[in-house]
Amino acid sequence: MPDFSHKIIHVDMDAFFASVEQRDHPEYRGKPLAVGGNKLRGVVAAASYEARKFGVRSAMPSRLAAKLCPHIIFVRGRFEAYQEASALVMDIFREYTDLVEPMSLDEAYLDVTHNKKNIPSALWIGNEIRKKIKEKTELTASAGVSFNKFLAKVASDYNKPDGICLITPEDADEFIDKLPIKKIPGIGKVTEEKMHDLSIFTGYDLKNVSKFFLAKHFGKVGTYYYDLLRHEHSSPVTPQRERKSIGAERTFEEDIHDVDKMKEALQSIVNKLYGRLKDKQIFGKTVTLKIKYYDFEMNTRSRTMDFPVQSETELQNIASELLLVPIKPIKPVRLLGVQLSNLNTKPGRDFALQLTFDFFNDSDEAPDIEFIEE
Repeated sequence: MPDFSHKIIHVDMDAFFASVEQRDHPEYRGKPLAVGGNKLRGVVAAASYEARKFGVRSAMPSRLAAKLCPHIIFVRGRFEAYQEASALVMDIFREYTDLVEPMSLDEAYLDVTHNKKNIPSALWIGNEIRKKIKEKTELTASAGVSFNKFLAKVASDYNKPDGICLITPEDADEFIDKLPIKKIPGIGKVTEEKMHDLSIFTGYDLKNVSKFFLAKHFGKVGTYYYDLLRHEHSSPVTPQRERKSIGAERTFEEDIHDVDKMKEALQSIVNKLYGRLKDKQIFGKTVTLKIKYYDFEMNTRSRTMDFPVQSETELQNIASELLLVPIKPIKPVRLLGVQLSNLNTKPGRDFALQLTFDFFNDSDEAPDIEFIEE
């Protein structure tokens, strides 16, 4: 039976990276802005709402963003500024509950069923949190409130930016019936197109096909969607989550042909990555090298050690070896990345998940490094 007793809030900062840049740089306010990349190369990590009006989105090639919005402003990301703002926001969450599950620097789930201030209304808490975020960070956040994480997340996107939406148990089925399937978390473009081919366009359509039909066409995830829309899948808010991997990668301004230049690039990537690993005392046994060629073909190579990699030199040597074994890159290289997994992290450490930060170093001479944590 569905459980309607929980009070879950999903808070999502509005265009977080871009909003921090506009807050700290008044000359960017009201203008289309992209964090990450430039007009020739790279990927957009975040786009301001002014840029989104032109179709610019995160994870979009920056060259395309410049084509869609010729007057867009590209800026380097500043990890320290985003981390500082995120810490303030997370502290606000924990004023109300210890059941906070960060999904990234800019979003988290909160279970306020039994909260520290004994406030009976989750909607009240959501509005109070948004108000405090605005006061302490000068940034806006949107929130969704419901009885499970799925509906809370969908609701947080409903009145963006700077809005809040409540989905009660009484309203849930009607809300889901009208929901475009692309709004269901986990359904990407490919799955959406496949569902459209099967005449599934809304939550109502999805609810009116059998579990067998969904399993046949979508496998195990099909049964997940079946249960999700019937409130039969409700994972708890889990404050303790374990990081699976951490990596860094760099997209080059020009494709690299020379292996020695690739090794130099790897050295800067490993240096940045190891700095973060050392700060957090994270070590791992599996090193993976990611190679993306000029034509976007991807190649990954991994090596698992008997003991955790604990020195920058060792990490550098393994990455360099993977560059050459089993064969050196056969085409011009667009991107290189190094990832460490099989980590020594334990449940109980407070880690943000699924993060991507572009261009951590503000200096003009610094390479553009993108950090990825999972």
